[in-house]
Amino acid sequence: MAKAFASQGDMTAKTISFVEIGRGVYAFTAQGDPNTGVVIGDDAVMVVDAQATPVMAKQVIEQIRTVTDKPIKYVVLSHYHAVRVLGASGYGAQEIVASHTCRAMIHERGQEDWDSEFARFPRLFQAAESIPGLTWPTMTFQRQMTLYLGKRRVDLMHLGRAHTAGDVVAYVPDAGVMLTGDIVEYRSACYCGDAHFQDWPGTLDAIARFSPDAIAPGRGDALIGRATVEEALALTRDFVASTYAPAARVAARGGSLKEAWDAVRAACDPKFSSYAIYEHCLPFNVARAYDEALGIDTPRIWTAQRDKEMWASLQG
Repeated sequence: MAKAFASQGDMTAKTISFVEIGRGVYAFTAQGDPNTGVVIGDDAVMVVDAQATPVMAKQVIEQIRTVTDKPIKYVVLSHYHAVRVLGASGYGAQEIVASHTCRAMIHERGQEDWDSEFARFPRLFQAAESIPGLTWPTMTFQRQMTLYLGKRRVDLMHLGRAHTAGDVVAYVPDAGVMLTGDIVEYRSACYCGDAHFQDWPGTLDAIARFSPDAIAPGRGDALIGRATVEEALALTRDFVASTYAPAARVAARGGSLKEAWDAVRAACDPKFSSYAIYEHCLPFNVARAYDEALGIDTPRIWTAQRDKEMWASLQG
């Protein structure tokens, strides 16, 4: 029997956790569903990654209100994907902040990504009718921007391409905490459909140079303590390399996408098949790895039609 497309069959609600990972810095996690980071400053709150709908954003706000009544001033988008950005309006924030590249990607492929992600994983779009439209940043930056929540400093940085071309991290120096979006995952599959595989390890190296005491990853449990942080960086690095290398070898000898699929499965299944959203991500990951190995630097736009055609060709 054919597998259900992507995560259409995953309708099980996840248990939410809201964990303080450094003084006044929290990770909102949900057993492998998209995470949100929260930074509480002297006079305001910053949210990093917005969830997929305004109604789902309310779940984050409910947790925030258990620890502070300060206004939510900033929503930071770590990258352009729909499950990270379409809930932004629910926070009533003064500013929505992203990299220049993230904004450009919303313009180029935001609607297609919205359509694709909704079809892939409908459970993550609770009350989809509450989404007012594409989320547009009100502030953007090229490489780095520093924002202050009163006296509390937060550095927003584009450290390199990885999960997408426009990824940013948020670093809170006084707590030694970094919020990485999907550049780092913990025992959850990396979605690589828009990835830059050959750049991703260098971006992980850039994160490691900060020696963070804690990380709020894109998916998976909050990472508290340097040993756990280092473990997550190593696991993410292994996942990316184990996906790209077999596909690149097949592409180099003129093999087919289906042959790349078989090679990546052989390398990754023994190590990662228990990870959250592994089966969901794998076809998209193999397709992108194969394309990059063939010299296609800019990921092709995923449309709902391309999703299903590619899925059928690999899973069939």
